[in-house]
Amino acid sequence: MDIQQKKVQAIFHHDGENLLKKSDVKCPEDEFTHFYSLIVNPDDTYEIRVDGENQASGNMKDDWDFEKPKMIKDPKASKPKDWVDNEFMNDPSDVKPDDWDVPEQIVDPDAQKPEDWNDEEDGQWEAPMISNPDYKGEWTPKQIENPNYKGKWVHPEISNPDYVEQKDVYKRGPMGYIGFEVWQVKSGTIFSDFVVSDSVEEAEAFLRSRQVSRDDEEAAKSVYDKENRPADEEMPEVPDFADMEDKVDL
Repeated sequence: MDIQQKKVQAIFHHDGENLLKKSDVKCPEDEFTHFYSLIVNPDDTYEIRVDGENQASGNMKDDWDFEKPKMIKDPKASKPKDWVDNEFMNDPSDVKPDDWDVPEQIVDPDAQKPEDWNDEEDGQWEAPMISNPDYKGEWTPKQIENPNYKGKWVHPEISNPDYVEQKDVYKRGPMGYIGFEVWQVKSGTIFSDFVVSDSVEEAEAFLRSRQVSRDDEEAAKSVYDKENRPADEEMPEVPDFADMEDKVDL
């Protein structure tokens, strides 16, 4: 399982490809110990557990691309050029009123030039602009139902000639070793105790034997943080200006 980017991702190797799970599985985001379990069943179902709790389950062929799609879009079909898929259209009888186009800003009719305004020093006085109360915004014609509307065009599908039914995708073949690749964006993460078994009960028993209570982990973390806290930097000494050789007379 690939644990990165705050998610748990299970990857299956199939026909020379690495298949990623189509949907994400929530990953704990704290600094404590967690147990991740992937259960693969002979009926091609699976379950992903985090700390013994089910986080994802279902059929492997539904959640991984072991098979190409049964149906594909017909490559010979295309939307007709005269196809109208706009349900509404501009009303051709709707005309913009003659008094519609007015400026958004107008000169404030109540503004007066200050008495102390000096054109030579202050420049030519201009009245401030204000919002035009008659401004109506950009005009758009009314919308009416399009008489030529044919509905949304749907691309017809055909059977996929490359589709091949995959059976028993749960089978992983002989297992002689475990390979483990770790990508970390934060140093300090430790991975250990990998269990591969054909018995869920055996794996769960091992998990219980290694579990530590959250209280104990929090206490251990508190001690570790305290013992590894960086020493406070020493404050620089304040120089004694009375002993300085160079003095400045004010």
